Amino acid sequence: MGEPKIGLALGSGGARGFAHVGVLKVLEEENIPIHMIAGSSMGALVAAFYGAGHSIENMLKIAHSFQRKFFIDVTMPPKLGFITGNRIKEFIRLFTHNKNIEQLNPEIAIVATDIYNGEKVVFQSGPTAEAVRASISIPGIFVPEVIDGKMLVDGGVADRVPVSVVKEMGADIVIAVDVSGLNKNPEITNIYGVILQSLDIMQQELVQNRELLSDIYLRPPIQHFSSYAYDKIDTLVQAGEEVTRKALKEIKSVIQSWKENPR
Repeated sequence: MGEPKIGLALGSGGARGFAHVGVLKVLEEENIPIHMIAGSSMGALVAAFYGAGHSIENMLKIAHSFQRKFFIDVTMPPKLGFITGNRIKEFIRLFTHNKNIEQLNPEIAIVATDIYNGEKVVFQSGPTAEAVRASISIPGIFVPEVIDGKMLVDGGVADRVPVSVVKEMGADIVIAVDVSGLNKNPEITNIYGVILQSLDIMQQELVQNRELLSDIYLRPPIQHFSSYAYDKIDTLVQAGEEVTRKALKEIKSVIQSWKENPR
């Protein structure tokens, strides 16, 4: 009896993406293997750090050390974005040990968006830091990352929960994690809040078909948090843990069904 290849699709959602760490934590504790991960935006960042070999405990420490002010390198006058993104790229390079994507384990795919033609761009090789930097490039906030002549922005613009990418990687079972949401009473005090809230509004309808394409669809109850709630890391991680624990019976049932009837 063969074993299914299990893939995760980790969606975008700014700070809400810390819930992905909670999902990974429970899957590890339950010895549910993860053979591949595709990530958009914060999902790409979490996937890359996990693929670089960081333990869940270490990822939590990194998350708590994440102070936005350390990574704000403002470009003036702003032309293509307010933040050059060089500091955060060096942060990613440091914590992924300057590895290329093909060196990560499990297999990782990082999703970005070509701002010229609107197409999804999937990276499965090449420098991890550059690809993740492209995937987290929130339009209007970060200067786009240019790779191979393509001007790239946030992966969530083209594919918020990259289920189809995981399927193309060869996953037999896809677990999707949707951390999108809309905080209807946010405290918006600057242009960053305006842009992030606008993206959340525009992308509300874009994830519905992902649920149909995946085998397991996890949606942590964090919709009321804003995408810049970086002061709620523990709560967000815990929400990821709880939604995964509730789904464990279903996850194990899907795995067992595949073993009995491999597709």
